[in-house]
Amino acid sequence: MADPPGCCSTCATCLLCPYSCQWITAKKEKRKGLRTTKYDCCWFLFLFCVFLFTLAWLYFAVIILNDFHNFNEFIFRQRKLWLDWSLVLLIATAVLISYSSVLLGLALCLQLCGHPLKLHWVHKILLILTALVVAAAFSGLGIKWAVEWKSARVSLQATGPFLHMGVVGGMTLLAWPLASFIYRIRSTGLKVFLLLVYCAAMIALYLAPLGITSPCIMEENQLPPKPALVGHRGAPMLAPENTLMSLHKAVECDVQVFETDVMVSADGVPFLMHDEELTRTTNVQAVFPERAALSSTAFNWTDLQQLDAGSWFLERRPFPTVQSLSPGDRKEAAQQRIPSLEQVLEAAKQSNISIMFDLRPENHSDYQNFVNVTLGVILQSGIPLQQVLWLPDGFREDVKQQAPGVQHVYGRKRLENEKEPGLHVNLPYQDMSSEEIRQYRQDNISVNLYVVNQPWLFSVLWCSGVSSVTTNACQVLKEMKHPIWLLPSSTYFMIWIVVDCVSFLIIIWAFVLMK
Repeated sequence: MADPPGCCSTCATCLLCPYSCQWITAKKEKRKGLRTTKYDCCWFLFLFCVFLFTLAWLYFAVIILNDFHNFNEFIFRQRKLWLDWSLVLLIATAVLISYSSVLLGLALCLQLCGHPLKLHWVHKILLILTALVVAAAFSGLGIKWAVEWKSARVSLQATGPFLHMGVVGGMTLLAWPLASFIYRIRSTGLKVFLLLVYCAAMIALYLAPLGITSPCIMEENQLPPKPALVGHRGAPMLAPENTLMSLHKAVECDVQVFETDVMVSADGVPFLMHDEELTRTTNVQAVFPERAALSSTAFNWTDLQQLDAGSWFLERRPFPTVQSLSPGDRKEAAQQRIPSLEQVLEAAKQSNISIMFDLRPENHSDYQNFVNVTLGVILQSGIPLQQVLWLPDGFREDVKQQAPGVQHVYGRKRLENEKEPGLHVNLPYQDMSSEEIRQYRQDNISVNLYVVNQPWLFSVLWCSGVSSVTTNACQVLKEMKHPIWLLPSSTYFMIWIVVDCVSFLIIIWAFVLMK
């Protein structure tokens, strides 16, 4: 390499000290004849790749926050330990991305100043560990939570245009240290190779919007109606899930459907409960310690009524919103008990809210009796049957005969040539593309997707035309009057061209100026 042009001695020392872990002044560096070797270049390339790898994980970490409550519940069922693991995820990710970002920034500044990139062995070890940790995180995601890869695909519809502009901006800034490096090296072959790689990457980025699609790239007058809200176990961010308080909070959020889970006690009383065990949402370990591990259906209704179904909500704080509850809400939450289906139907009838439920556990030997008992409670409650949305697939034909007014919701996509009028489908949001949603809506098929908590995801599904979404965050989605962003195609095309042109001019300027 050619001799470095040098820069301010103090600046060089401040850059070299944290990067090389040595207190080397610019004069000492020149006296020792330090140079950036091919070995050093390889470590810089590794640093750059680790930074991109960690940045990709940061993106995934933010995306999976929408579904992270499911992970918290899973860990509790396995280990009986409650912790908001999303905080651990975000803190660890922030540390990794900050470390690699600082190192990369130091390396680029050193390159611009013409000083050697002598990465210290401690940083080399930490970079390898960072890469291994992120690789393990991606591997674990792929093995245990592969559905989140589909979530990332959906997220690109919300972030694609902005990611494109961000990447173009980052690659444009990279032109300055790249130009400095190219002008400093003597190998013509390496110069040509770097220029070709960089030009190919920029051309691909400039043309990337040709492959970027988003349902929110549309005219304002084409925006579908806002999706209706379905309360996932009520309003679980504002009240203990599957309780009467949760139902009432959901009503206050303008939720149209209360989604819940129903089980049947040992003496034949249908009640609200999601987990097969009572340990997560009640104090069963304190009241019946010897029976705490039994299935919920093994308890009779008298036993269930002795359990506290609200204090866990205040103690474990399953959502950050618990901290902001008023004293009155805290007192009410602490008094919650497990409600029977009869009580919930009466509350739903008075509030004019529909109820959609699953009947669990599906593999129970007495499941047919569960269906009959539940239907009996519904018919005796006097609730209009059109307010009842039936999810269980087992013995569905019997349900249609005994209660013909009940609305049936299917947890699957429509069958080929299926012509059932007023078909309702209830699916994970990862399982339906925007094109499928539009086609279903054109065929007058109601589409409900779950569980949607983040405004960015709600915005994408709103633009796609989904009928309704099941959510934990009804209080957040209720306040949204418009998708987060909506761009006419002509406006997006103009932004695309302007960004590309400005980037091209800055790159040309960088290479001319650095020469």
